[in-house]
Amino acid sequence: MPARAYSPPSSSGRLSAARQFLSDVWRLTKPYWSSDEKWAARGLLAAIVVLNLAAVFMEVWFTQINADIFNALQEKDQAGFIQALLVFGGLALVFIAVAVYRLYLNQMLQIRWRRWLTERYLGDWLENQTYYRLQFANTGTDNPDQRIAEDLRSFVQLTLSLSLGFMTNLVSLVSFLAILWSLSGSVTIPWLGIDLPGYMVWVALVYAVGGTWITHKIGKPLARLSFDQQRYEADFRFSLVRLRENAESVALQQGEVQEARGFGDRFARVVANWWSLMRTQKRLVWFTSAYGQIAIIFPLLVAAPRYFSGALPLGSLMQTSQAFGQVQGAMSWFIDAYVNLADWHATTSRLTGFHRAMEAVRADARDHAGVERIAATDGALTLDGLALTLPDGGTPLVRADLTVQPGESLLITGPSGSGKSTLLRAIAGIWPFGRGQIALPGGIMAAGGTTAANGSMVLPQKPYLPIGSLRAAVTYPATPDAFPDEAVREVLDAVGMAGFADRLAEEDHWSQRLSGGEQQRIAIARALLHKPDWLYLDEATSACDPETEERLYGLLRARLPGTTLVSIGHRPSLAAFHDRRMTVRRNGDGVGELAAV
Repeated sequence: MPARAYSPPSSSGRLSAARQFLSDVWRLTKPYWSSDEKWAARGLLAAIVVLNLAAVFMEVWFTQINADIFNALQEKDQAGFIQALLVFGGLALVFIAVAVYRLYLNQMLQIRWRRWLTERYLGDWLENQTYYRLQFANTGTDNPDQRIAEDLRSFVQLTLSLSLGFMTNLVSLVSFLAILWSLSGSVTIPWLGIDLPGYMVWVALVYAVGGTWITHKIGKPLARLSFDQQRYEADFRFSLVRLRENAESVALQQGEVQEARGFGDRFARVVANWWSLMRTQKRLVWFTSAYGQIAIIFPLLVAAPRYFSGALPLGSLMQTSQAFGQVQGAMSWFIDAYVNLADWHATTSRLTGFHRAMEAVRADARDHAGVERIAATDGALTLDGLALTLPDGGTPLVRADLTVQPGESLLITGPSGSGKSTLLRAIAGIWPFGRGQIALPGGIMAAGGTTAANGSMVLPQKPYLPIGSLRAAVTYPATPDAFPDEAVREVLDAVGMAGFADRLAEEDHWSQRLSGGEQQRIAIARALLHKPDWLYLDEATSACDPETEERLYGLLRARLPGTTLVSIGHRPSLAAFHDRRMTVRRNGDGVGELAAV
């Protein structure tokens, strides 16, 4: 699916863009802190805040102890020096414990928050086949797997680190401003003829504001580059996964050269954007490194005249230098956090875009269902005035009026691409594009699977085999323990896979391990286990040889005598296993129409 490119806001819209960004952050953040886990989350956050404040308090105390140490050295006061060192050692032990538990509790809150968000996003993504409908929605939502697996992790980590970092630096700024103000004294500005009290505070302010402005100018492209880098990395990774999942098809067609070309093109975008990131970050690191190094010596240069004049003792000079560093560092928080802020902005944009796309898809499915699905009152499957279209909503695909009574068996044939499979998708509820009404026996079937309400099951041409045990693959979509081992082994033997009966506990990537025909036999085994009242087969035996196909259909008719079969197929031999046959023929406009044979 094509991804929408990142576009930075115009100059006139920066304020509204900032408000929108903060609104997006709040929209992503608020649900967890008002959920059923809110008290545990708030308690953890409160503990982390207290530990951060304690760390700031101890930093302030450290500056006073350092002043006492250097003053004792200057006065050659050995007793005072030892006493100050003992206090320093005790405070250092407490500081270490605070640092350890501040990190530990922060990580605990991160994983709890991430788990809650992941469960919520997975639920929204899976609900009502949103993951399927997103494929047809022009939302620019690329790589939902990355947004759930990586962006949620980054969002939680960055939100906590940046918000707590901002709070800690703000408290540190207020705490050390008072110290720096009291130690600075005043300086006379000759050309203004006034005394400027607390001049070191003003120097720190000018130094930090100037550095922040330059940092923003240099690093402004990082938000866009970070956004694009995440997208290009995900596109490249997804293409590798697709090759792994379709390895046999590519190998049979010797498509390695074409695949390599595709990988090269995608990775070239990764590399090109990475070089842009490198150049921007190089310029930023040049400045921030110089800025940080100058900040070490700068307060000593500014305060040295008062020390040499005797107005400041050595300890107070060192305390002034430390306090200046803390104030300047707090004021320069934006500089140090700029790269993380850019990543936070990009991650938030991706998550809010994903969330809005899912909401839009669900709202469209709810408000513009197109095809109406109702519960049948007579127990029959009825398609009344069904006219399906392509996802664009305007291109007609297939029309059908049909009634299937319970216990009947119907075979639908027709040329490839005529819309046969789309009819089953509409019945299963995953194709809403079009108009008309579908009356479903026993209730409305949950889209795409088995339900206890009406015992319906759909077997697609390519069965889905989850990664895990063979037992889980056979019993899907039920849980692996839903059927006894004897029953699972028996249906495997019945479909001609007795050799796998003793491998039920073996875990593997079965869709890569089994042939197409074996996978379809697994799907038939599922139907034999679940015994649905209505079974829809979309070329579910097309990968099997004719003899195996006839044997599998014979099993279905023999073991599921009360099950209604609706099959889509091409082989004439299937007609013997069905009571009725219909075909999809294209009319003069190229639209498929279902008609009796």
